[in-house]
Amino acid sequence: MSSGNLLPIIGQSYGGPMTDHLGTVPRITSLLIKPASAVCNLDCAYCFYLDRDADPYKELPARRMTEETLERLVDTYLFYSYPNSTFAFQGGEPTLAGLDFFTKLVEFQKRFGRDGQNVSNALQTNAILIDDNWAQLFHSYNWLLGVSCDGPEELHDLYRFNKSGRGTWAQVMRGIECLQKNKVDFNILCVLSQANIDKPRELYKFYKSLGVDNVQYIPLAEFNKDGTRMPFTITAEQYGKFLVETFDLWWPERRKMRIRFFDNLAEAVAGMKPGSCTMHETCDSYVVVEYNGDIYPCDFFVEGGWKLGNITLDSWSEIARRTRRYNFAQKKTLGHPECQVCEWQSICHGGCPKFRHGPHGQFEDLDYFCAAYKMIYARAVDPLRKEVEKLLGHAAPELVRHSLNPY
Repeated sequence: MSSGNLLPIIGQSYGGPMTDHLGTVPRITSLLIKPASAVCNLDCAYCFYLDRDADPYKELPARRMTEETLERLVDTYLFYSYPNSTFAFQGGEPTLAGLDFFTKLVEFQKRFGRDGQNVSNALQTNAILIDDNWAQLFHSYNWLLGVSCDGPEELHDLYRFNKSGRGTWAQVMRGIECLQKNKVDFNILCVLSQANIDKPRELYKFYKSLGVDNVQYIPLAEFNKDGTRMPFTITAEQYGKFLVETFDLWWPERRKMRIRFFDNLAEAVAGMKPGSCTMHETCDSYVVVEYNGDIYPCDFFVEGGWKLGNITLDSWSEIARRTRRYNFAQKKTLGHPECQVCEWQSICHGGCPKFRHGPHGQFEDLDYFCAAYKMIYARAVDPLRKEVEKLLGHAAPELVRHSLNPY
Protein backbone atom coordinates (compact mmCIF):
# COMPACT_ATOMS: atom_id res chain seq x y z
CA MET A 1 0.00 0.00 0.00
CA SER A 2 1.36 3.41 -0.89
CA SER A 3 1.56 6.11 1.75
CA GLY A 4 -1.24 8.04 0.10
CA ASN A 5 -3.72 5.15 -0.10
CA LEU A 6 -5.85 5.72 2.99
CA LEU A 7 -8.59 3.16 2.37
CA PRO A 8 -8.31 -0.45 1.23
CA ILE A 9 -9.43 -1.37 -2.25
CA ILE A 10 -12.85 -3.01 -2.19
CA GLY A 11 -12.43 -6.76 -2.60
CA GLN A 12 -8.69 -6.73 -1.86
CA SER A 13 -7.74 -10.08 -0.38
CA TYR A 14 -4.99 -9.08 2.09
CA GLY A 15 -2.93 -12.19 1.53
CA GLY A 16 -5.65 -14.60 0.45
CA PRO A 17 -9.30 -14.83 -0.63
CA MET A 18 -11.78 -13.27 1.75
CA THR A 19 -12.94 -16.71 2.95
CA ASP A 20 -9.50 -18.26 3.44
CA HIS A 21 -8.65 -19.35 6.97
CA LEU A 22 -6.62 -22.06 8.64
CA GLY A 23 -7.94 -24.31 11.40
CA THR A 24 -9.81 -22.84 14.36
CA VAL A 25 -10.13 -19.07 14.12
CA PRO A 26 -8.48 -17.37 17.13
CA ARG A 27 -10.65 -14.64 18.57
CA ILE A 28 -9.52 -11.03 18.64
CA THR A 29 -9.69 -10.41 22.38
CA SER A 30 -8.72 -6.74 22.59
CA LEU A 31 -8.08 -3.65 20.49
CA LEU A 32 -5.18 -1.22 20.57
CA ILE A 33 -6.65 1.93 19.04
CA LYS A 34 -4.59 4.88 17.75
CA PRO A 35 -7.05 7.77 17.41
CA ALA A 36 -4.26 10.19 16.46
CA SER A 37 -2.05 7.55 14.81
CA ALA A 38 1.66 8.13 15.59
CA VAL A 39 1.27 11.91 16.02
CA CYS A 40 2.62 13.14 19.37
CA ASN A 41 3.16 16.39 21.25
CA LEU A 42 6.62 15.22 22.39
CA ASP A 43 9.79 14.48 20.48
CA CYS A 44 11.43 11.71 22.51
CA ALA A 45 14.85 10.71 21.21
CA TYR A 46 14.13 7.00 21.26
CA CYS A 47 10.59 7.08 19.83
CA PHE A 48 9.85 4.00 17.74
CA TYR A 49 7.34 5.92 15.60
CA LEU A 50 9.44 8.99 14.87
CA ASP A 51 10.17 9.39 11.13
CA ARG A 52 9.71 5.66 10.52
CA ASP A 53 10.23 4.83 6.83
CA ALA A 54 7.65 2.02 6.90
CA ASP A 55 4.88 4.22 8.36
CA PRO A 56 2.05 4.11 5.78
CA TYR A 57 0.77 7.50 6.97
CA LYS A 58 4.02 9.44 7.40
CA GLU A 59 3.11 12.00 4.71
CA LEU A 60 -0.01 12.99 6.63
CA PRO A 61 0.73 15.54 9.40
CA ALA A 62 -2.82 15.63 10.81
CA ARG A 63 -4.37 12.28 11.64
CA ARG A 64 -7.52 12.09 13.73
CA MET A 65 -10.18 9.41 13.90
CA THR A 66 -13.52 10.77 12.73
CA GLU A 67 -16.73 10.40 14.72
CA GLU A 68 -18.11 8.18 11.96
CA THR A 69 -15.15 5.81 12.18
CA LEU A 70 -15.37 5.77 15.96
CA GLU A 71 -19.08 4.92 15.87
CA ARG A 72 -18.48 2.10 13.39
CA LEU A 73 -15.62 0.80 15.56
CA VAL A 74 -17.61 0.75 18.80
CA ASP A 75 -20.81 -0.64 17.27
CA THR A 76 -19.18 -3.52 15.42
CA TYR A 77 -16.64 -4.49 18.07
CA LEU A 78 -19.17 -4.53 20.91
CA PHE A 79 -21.29 -6.90 18.82
CA TYR A 80 -18.32 -9.13 17.94
CA SER A 81 -16.69 -9.25 21.39
CA TYR A 82 -19.74 -9.79 23.63
CA PRO A 83 -19.78 -10.30 26.60
CA ASN A 84 -16.29 -8.91 27.39
CA SER A 85 -15.00 -5.97 25.37
CA THR A 86 -11.64 -4.28 25.88
CA PHE A 87 -10.65 -0.96 24.27
CA ALA A 88 -7.08 0.31 24.77
CA PHE A 89 -5.89 3.64 23.35
CA GLN A 90 -2.32 4.48 22.42
CA GLY A 91 -0.37 6.66 20.03
CA GLY A 92 1.70 8.68 19.46
CA GLU A 93 -0.31 10.50 22.08
CA PRO A 94 -4.00 9.52 22.13
CA THR A 95 -5.18 12.54 24.13
CA LEU A 96 -4.47 14.64 21.03
CA ALA A 97 -7.79 13.28 19.73
CA GLY A 98 -9.43 15.57 22.28
CA LEU A 99 -11.64 15.16 25.32
CA ASP A 100 -14.80 15.38 23.21
CA PHE A 101 -13.64 12.31 21.25
CA PHE A 102 -13.44 10.17 24.38
CA THR A 103 -16.70 11.57 25.73
CA LYS A 104 -18.34 10.49 22.48
CA LEU A 105 -16.67 7.08 22.81
CA VAL A 106 -18.39 6.50 26.15
CA GLU A 107 -21.72 7.63 24.68
CA PHE A 108 -21.36 5.10 21.85
CA GLN A 109 -20.44 2.34 24.29
CA LYS A 110 -23.56 3.07 26.29
CA ARG A 111 -25.68 3.14 23.15
CA PHE A 112 -24.41 -0.04 21.54
CA GLY A 113 -23.59 -2.13 24.61
CA ARG A 114 -25.97 -4.93 25.55
CA ASP A 115 -27.29 -6.16 28.89
CA GLY A 116 -24.61 -8.07 30.75
CA GLN A 117 -21.78 -6.72 28.61
CA ASN A 118 -18.54 -5.84 30.40
CA VAL A 119 -16.71 -2.94 28.74
CA SER A 120 -13.27 -1.80 29.90
CA ASN A 121 -11.19 1.13 28.69
CA ALA A 122 -7.47 1.81 29.04
CA LEU A 123 -5.22 4.58 27.77
CA GLN A 124 -1.47 5.04 27.54
CA THR A 125 -0.39 8.68 27.82
CA ASN A 126 2.57 10.96 28.42
CA ALA A 127 0.23 12.87 30.81
CA ILE A 128 1.15 16.28 29.39
CA LEU A 129 -2.45 17.25 28.60
CA ILE A 130 -4.07 15.67 31.67
CA ASP A 131 -6.18 18.09 33.71
CA ASP A 132 -9.23 17.82 35.98
CA ASN A 133 -11.63 17.46 33.05
CA TRP A 134 -9.72 14.47 31.67
CA ALA A 135 -9.26 12.95 35.11
CA GLN A 136 -12.95 13.26 35.99
CA LEU A 137 -13.91 11.37 32.82
CA PHE A 138 -11.42 8.61 33.60
CA HIS A 139 -12.58 8.37 37.21
CA SER A 140 -16.28 8.35 36.33
CA TYR A 141 -15.93 5.33 34.05
CA ASN A 142 -13.14 3.45 35.83
CA TRP A 143 -10.49 3.81 33.14
CA LEU A 144 -7.03 2.38 33.68
CA LEU A 145 -4.20 4.66 32.58
CA GLY A 146 -0.58 3.91 31.82
CA VAL A 147 1.59 7.00 32.37
CA SER A 148 5.01 7.15 30.70
CA CYS A 149 7.69 8.20 33.18
CA ASP A 150 11.31 7.07 32.96
CA GLY A 151 12.27 7.86 36.54
CA PRO A 152 13.60 10.91 38.43
CA GLU A 153 14.00 14.18 36.52
CA GLU A 154 17.63 13.73 35.46
CA LEU A 155 16.88 10.28 34.02
CA HIS A 156 13.49 11.04 32.47
CA ASP A 157 14.56 14.26 30.76
CA LEU A 158 17.61 12.77 29.08
CA TYR A 159 15.49 11.34 26.24
CA ARG A 160 11.90 12.47 26.87
CA PHE A 161 11.60 16.08 25.73
CA ASN A 162 9.12 18.27 23.85
CA LYS A 163 9.29 19.77 20.37
CA SER A 164 11.47 22.58 21.73
CA GLY A 165 13.98 20.12 23.19
CA ARG A 166 12.96 20.84 26.78
CA GLY A 167 12.51 18.14 29.40
CA THR A 168 8.97 17.05 30.29
CA TRP A 169 9.38 15.59 33.80
CA ALA A 170 7.72 18.51 35.62
CA GLN A 171 4.67 18.34 33.34
CA VAL A 172 4.39 14.58 33.84
CA MET A 173 4.49 15.06 37.62
CA ARG A 174 1.64 17.58 37.37
CA GLY A 175 -0.37 15.06 35.36
CA ILE A 176 0.28 12.31 37.91
CA GLU A 177 -0.74 14.59 40.78
CA CYS A 178 -3.96 15.40 38.93
CA LEU A 179 -4.75 11.71 38.46
CA GLN A 180 -4.06 10.98 42.11
CA LYS A 181 -6.20 13.91 43.26
CA ASN A 182 -9.10 12.63 41.16
CA LYS A 183 -8.57 9.01 42.24
CA VAL A 184 -7.84 7.66 38.76
CA ASP A 185 -6.33 4.19 38.60
CA PHE A 186 -2.98 4.30 36.78
CA ASN A 187 0.31 2.48 36.48
CA ILE A 188 3.74 3.63 35.35
CA LEU A 189 5.29 2.69 32.01
CA CYS A 190 9.06 3.04 32.19
CA VAL A 191 11.19 2.68 29.06
CA LEU A 192 14.54 1.12 29.95
CA SER A 193 17.24 2.94 28.00
CA GLN A 194 20.88 3.79 28.54
CA ALA A 195 19.60 6.64 30.72
CA ASN A 196 18.28 4.37 33.48
CA ILE A 197 19.09 0.70 32.83
CA ASP A 198 21.90 0.65 35.40
CA LYS A 199 19.75 2.25 38.11
CA PRO A 200 17.11 -0.30 39.15
CA ARG A 201 17.31 0.66 42.81
CA GLU A 202 16.87 4.36 42.08
CA LEU A 203 13.85 3.68 39.84
CA TYR A 204 12.18 1.36 42.32
CA LYS A 205 12.69 3.81 45.18
CA PHE A 206 11.43 6.73 43.09
CA TYR A 207 8.19 5.04 42.04
CA LYS A 208 7.52 4.01 45.62
CA SER A 209 8.01 7.63 46.70
CA LEU A 210 5.26 8.66 44.27
CA GLY A 211 2.85 6.19 45.86
CA VAL A 212 2.85 4.08 42.69
CA ASP A 213 2.22 0.37 43.24
CA ASN A 214 2.15 -0.91 39.64
CA VAL A 215 5.07 -0.55 37.21
CA GLN A 216 5.73 -1.89 33.72
CA TYR A 217 9.31 -1.82 32.49
CA ILE A 218 9.70 -1.72 28.70
CA PRO A 219 13.14 -2.67 27.34
CA LEU A 220 14.37 -0.45 24.50
CA ALA A 221 15.91 -2.12 21.46
CA GLU A 222 16.14 -0.09 18.27
CA PHE A 223 18.73 -0.69 15.56
CA ASN A 224 20.39 1.01 12.62
CA LYS A 225 19.92 -0.42 9.14
CA ASP A 226 23.20 -2.32 9.43
CA GLY A 227 21.96 -4.07 12.58
CA THR A 228 24.06 -2.08 15.05
CA ARG A 229 22.46 -0.75 18.22
CA MET A 230 21.25 2.81 18.39
CA PRO A 231 22.94 4.82 21.19
CA PHE A 232 20.04 4.52 23.65
CA THR A 233 19.47 0.76 23.09
CA ILE A 234 20.28 -1.44 26.07
CA THR A 235 22.10 -4.79 25.93
CA ALA A 236 20.64 -8.13 26.92
CA GLU A 237 23.12 -8.39 29.78
CA GLN A 238 22.08 -4.97 31.12
CA TYR A 239 18.41 -5.92 30.94
CA GLY A 240 19.00 -9.25 32.66
CA LYS A 241 20.93 -7.64 35.50
CA PHE A 242 18.21 -4.98 35.84
CA LEU A 243 15.45 -7.60 36.13
CA VAL A 244 17.38 -9.73 38.64
CA GLU A 245 18.18 -6.77 40.90
CA THR A 246 14.62 -5.46 40.62
CA PHE A 247 13.28 -8.91 41.52
CA ASP A 248 15.42 -8.95 44.66
CA LEU A 249 14.12 -5.50 45.62
CA TRP A 250 10.53 -6.46 44.88
CA TRP A 251 10.36 -9.91 46.43
CA PRO A 252 10.07 -8.81 50.09
CA GLU A 253 7.31 -6.35 49.03
CA ARG A 254 5.61 -8.52 46.43
CA ARG A 255 2.20 -8.14 48.10
CA LYS A 256 2.49 -4.33 48.04
CA MET A 257 4.08 -3.56 44.65
CA ARG A 258 3.23 -5.02 41.26
CA ILE A 259 5.84 -5.37 38.51
CA ARG A 260 4.16 -6.47 35.31
CA PHE A 261 7.00 -8.72 34.11
CA PHE A 262 6.89 -10.69 37.37
CA ASP A 263 3.08 -10.84 37.32
CA ASN A 264 3.24 -12.31 33.82
CA LEU A 265 5.94 -14.77 34.82
CA ALA A 266 3.86 -15.93 37.80
CA GLU A 267 0.87 -16.43 35.48
CA ALA A 268 2.98 -18.57 33.16
CA VAL A 269 4.31 -20.65 36.07
CA ALA A 270 0.72 -21.19 37.25
CA GLY A 271 -0.25 -22.54 33.83
CA MET A 272 -2.31 -19.48 32.97
CA LYS A 273 -2.09 -17.37 29.83
CA PRO A 274 0.10 -14.37 30.76
CA GLY A 275 -1.18 -10.85 30.29
CA SER A 276 1.81 -9.98 28.08
CA CYS A 277 1.64 -11.15 24.46
CA THR A 278 5.43 -11.63 24.53
CA MET A 279 4.85 -14.83 26.53
CA HIS A 280 2.03 -16.16 24.35
CA GLU A 281 2.44 -19.10 21.99
CA THR A 282 1.38 -17.03 18.99
CA CYS A 283 0.81 -13.34 18.18
CA ASP A 284 -2.93 -13.23 17.62
CA SER A 285 -4.59 -11.93 20.80
CA TYR A 286 -5.09 -8.29 19.78
CA VAL A 287 -5.10 -6.07 16.72
CA VAL A 288 -4.19 -2.43 16.12
CA VAL A 289 -6.83 -0.01 14.82
CA GLU A 290 -5.34 3.00 13.05
CA TYR A 291 -7.05 6.40 12.99
CA ASN A 292 -8.72 5.70 9.61
CA GLY A 293 -9.96 2.21 10.55
CA ASP A 294 -7.08 0.22 9.05
CA ILE A 295 -6.27 -2.96 11.00
CA TYR A 296 -2.84 -4.49 11.70
CA PRO A 297 -1.81 -7.55 13.77
CA CYS A 298 0.81 -5.76 15.92
CA ASP A 299 1.76 -2.20 16.82
CA PHE A 300 5.39 -2.86 15.88
CA PHE A 301 4.36 -3.90 12.37
CA VAL A 302 2.01 -1.13 11.22
CA GLU A 303 3.12 -1.26 7.62
CA GLY A 304 1.46 -2.02 4.31
CA GLY A 305 2.58 -5.63 4.07
CA TRP A 306 0.74 -6.60 7.27
CA LYS A 307 -2.52 -4.72 6.81
CA LEU A 308 -5.51 -6.99 7.58
CA GLY A 309 -8.37 -4.81 6.38
CA ASN A 310 -10.44 -1.82 7.38
CA ILE A 311 -13.40 -1.65 9.78
CA THR A 312 -15.45 0.48 7.38
CA LEU A 313 -15.44 -2.36 4.84
CA ASP A 314 -14.76 -5.59 6.73
CA SER A 315 -16.42 -7.42 9.61
CA TRP A 316 -14.40 -8.48 12.63
CA SER A 317 -15.05 -12.12 11.78
CA GLU A 318 -13.55 -11.58 8.32
CA ILE A 319 -10.53 -9.79 9.76
CA ALA A 320 -10.02 -12.50 12.38
CA ARG A 321 -9.77 -15.26 9.78
CA ARG A 322 -7.58 -13.49 7.25
CA THR A 323 -4.71 -15.72 6.12
CA ARG A 324 -2.34 -12.82 6.66
CA ARG A 325 -3.28 -12.79 10.35
CA TYR A 326 -2.27 -16.45 10.63
CA ASN A 327 0.91 -15.78 8.73
CA PHE A 328 1.89 -13.12 11.24
CA ALA A 329 0.82 -15.18 14.26
CA GLN A 330 3.03 -18.03 13.13
CA LYS A 331 6.15 -15.84 12.88
CA LYS A 332 6.53 -16.38 16.62
CA THR A 333 6.56 -20.15 16.11
CA LEU A 334 9.60 -20.15 13.80
CA GLY A 335 11.79 -22.15 16.13
CA HIS A 336 15.42 -21.20 16.47
CA PRO A 337 17.45 -24.34 17.26
CA GLU A 338 18.30 -22.97 20.72
CA CYS A 339 14.60 -22.48 21.49
CA GLN A 340 13.79 -26.09 20.65
CA VAL A 341 15.99 -27.39 23.47
CA CYS A 342 15.69 -24.51 25.96
CA GLU A 343 14.37 -25.37 29.43
CA TRP A 344 12.37 -22.13 29.46
CA GLN A 345 10.65 -22.65 26.12
CA SER A 346 7.20 -23.26 27.63
CA ILE A 347 7.36 -19.84 29.34
CA CYS A 348 9.14 -17.76 26.71
CA HIS A 349 7.72 -19.27 23.49
CA GLY A 350 10.57 -17.74 21.54
CA GLY A 351 10.17 -14.20 22.85
CA CYS A 352 8.86 -11.21 20.89
CA PRO A 353 8.89 -11.11 17.06
CA LYS A 354 9.92 -7.43 17.22
CA PHE A 355 13.07 -8.30 19.14
CA ARG A 356 13.78 -11.22 16.81
CA HIS A 357 13.20 -9.21 13.66
CA GLY A 358 14.77 -5.92 14.82
CA PRO A 359 18.54 -6.37 14.36
CA HIS A 360 18.65 -8.14 10.98
CA GLY A 361 15.06 -8.35 9.71
CA GLN A 362 14.81 -12.09 10.41
CA PHE A 363 11.92 -13.60 12.36
CA GLU A 364 13.98 -16.80 12.63
CA ASP A 365 16.63 -15.12 14.81
CA LEU A 366 16.79 -15.42 18.58
CA ASP A 367 15.03 -12.72 20.55
CA TYR A 368 17.61 -9.96 21.11
CA PHE A 369 16.92 -10.23 24.87
CA CYS A 370 17.19 -14.04 25.05
CA ALA A 371 20.14 -13.92 27.46
CA ALA A 372 18.23 -11.55 29.74
CA TYR A 373 15.23 -13.88 29.90
CA LYS A 374 17.46 -16.78 30.90
CA MET A 375 19.00 -14.71 33.70
CA ILE A 376 15.68 -13.70 35.24
CA TYR A 377 14.00 -17.09 34.76
CA ALA A 378 16.89 -18.78 36.55
CA ARG A 379 16.50 -16.35 39.46
CA ALA A 380 12.73 -15.96 39.69
CA VAL A 381 10.93 -19.11 38.52
CA ASP A 382 11.60 -21.30 41.58
CA PRO A 383 10.51 -18.76 44.23
CA LEU A 384 7.51 -17.78 42.11
CA ARG A 385 6.55 -21.43 41.72
CA LYS A 386 6.56 -21.91 45.52
CA GLU A 387 4.50 -18.75 45.97
CA VAL A 388 2.02 -19.82 43.29
CA GLU A 389 1.63 -23.24 44.88
CA LYS A 390 0.81 -21.63 48.23
CA LEU A 391 -1.91 -19.57 46.57
CA LEU A 392 -3.28 -22.44 44.49
CA GLY A 393 -3.11 -25.03 47.24
CA HIS A 394 -1.59 -27.59 44.87
CA ALA A 395 1.49 -28.16 42.73
CA ALA A 396 2.08 -25.86 39.76
CA PRO A 397 2.30 -27.58 36.35
CA GLU A 398 5.67 -28.80 35.19
CA LEU A 399 7.55 -26.84 32.54
CA VAL A 400 7.39 -29.16 29.53
CA ARG A 401 8.85 -28.40 26.10
CA HIS A 402 6.38 -28.82 23.26
CA SER A 403 5.87 -28.10 19.59
CA LEU A 404 6.31 -24.37 18.96
CA ASN A 405 3.44 -24.27 16.46
CA PRO A 406 -0.03 -24.81 17.98
CA TYR A 407 -1.88 -24.56 14.65
